[in-house]
Amino acid sequence: MSADVILNVAAALACALVLGGMVFFSFVYAPMVFIKLPADEAGRFIRAVFPVYYWVMAGLTAVAAVSSWGRVDAAVLGAVAVLFVLARVVLMPRIDAARQARDAGDEAGRASFARLHRLSVAVNTVQLLAVLVVFVRLVA
Repeated sequence: MSADVILNVAAALACALVLGGMVFFSFVYAPMVFIKLPADEAGRFIRAVFPVYYWVMAGLTAVAAVSSWGRVDAAVLGAVAVLFVLARVVLMPRIDAARQARDAGDEAGRASFARLHRLSVAVNTVQLLAVLVVFVRLVA
């Protein structure tokens, strides 16, 4: 088996893991936590899981990017990995601060939390679609 085939398989596998992780977390895991736990406990639990989610997804997309080196797919996957890191390091602390302000009754905190949460969902959606497009290109 050639190195190109091995790298393509590695990139496809890493993309599949990212897609599976993102879909499972967003559409199964997080909703189930909010169904099974009281809202305040569910929120604390999800916030505790987020760092692991973002670092694992960043690592997997970085592996996919390196495995795709020399193709446009590598740049797309690299950007997705950077977005995971930025979401974890920049966006999540701001969302947490806005949530705390909201929970303290601050109207500006409520508006900020809603805006930042929508931004987080939009970024996650763009990441998911980007990885999906690259995955389809890799396996086609």
